[in-house]
Amino acid sequence: MRNSESTKKRRFMMMNARTLALVISFSSLYAVLCVFPIFKIIGLSSNAITAAAIMAPIIGMLLGPYLGAFSTTIGGAIGLLTGFFSYVSLIAGVTTALCAGLLRIGRRDLCALTYFSLLMLFGFCPFVGPVWLYPPLMWFQIVGFMILISPLYSLGVKNMKNMKSNNIHILSFFTTFLISTLAGQIAGSFVFELTFWPLFTADVNVIATYWQILTFLYPIERVVIASASTFIGAGLHKALKLVSPEKGAFNI
Repeated sequence: MRNSESTKKRRFMMMNARTLALVISFSSLYAVLCVFPIFKIIGLSSNAITAAAIMAPIIGMLLGPYLGAFSTTIGGAIGLLTGFFSYVSLIAGVTTALCAGLLRIGRRDLCALTYFSLLMLFGFCPFVGPVWLYPPLMWFQIVGFMILISPLYSLGVKNMKNMKSNNIHILSFFTTFLISTLAGQIAGSFVFELTFWPLFTADVNVIATYWQILTFLYPIERVVIASASTFIGAGLHKALKLVSPEKGAFNI
C-alpha cells in the first residue's frame, strides 16, 4: 500500500515537473518569436503581427487549452513588456491557443461558444462594430464559424490522428489552426475596437475605412498563418508519434 502511494506521489511530481518545464520552454519560445514581425497591424502602425502568431495554435494543440493559454500569456507578456509585442497580439495569441487546445481535447462545443461570443461582441460593439459600419468585413469570420459547427469538421477532427492519409492529416490540422487563428483575430479586433475608439480617434469613419481595407486582407493573413502553423504542427505531430507511437510525447 505504501509502495503504491509512494509511486503515485513520484509520478505526480514527475508530471508537475514535466508540465512546468513544458510551460517554461514554450513561454520562452513564444517570447522570442514576438521579436520577428510578419504583418503590420492596420491602425497600429508601430506594432506588427509577429511570428508568435504561428506558434500560438501549436502551443494550444500540444499543451491543451489552459496550459496553452497560460504559456502564451506569459510569453506574450514578456514580449509586451520588452516592446516587441502589442496588447492586441497578446489577446489574440491567448485566444488562439485556448481554442486550438479546446478543439484538441474534443471540446468543440466550448470552442464554438467562445468563437460565437467573440464574434457577437466584435460585430455589435457599440458605434464602431462592423455590423454598424461595414458588415462585409465579417464574411470570412462567419465562414470559419460555419466550418466549426459543420459535420465535416467532426470528421476532420477524427482524422487528425490518422497517419495513413497525409492529405487528410494535413487538412485536419489546417482547419483546426485556421479556426483557432480566426478566433484570435476576432478577439484582437474586439480589443482594438475598445481601445482605438475613442482614445486614438473620435471619428467612426476612420474605423469604417479600416474595416473596408481589412475585408480581404485578414483572410489572406489568417490563411498564411494557418498554413505555416500546419507545416510546423503536422510535422511535429508526426515526429512525436515516432517517439511514442501509442500516445505521443504530449498525449496527442
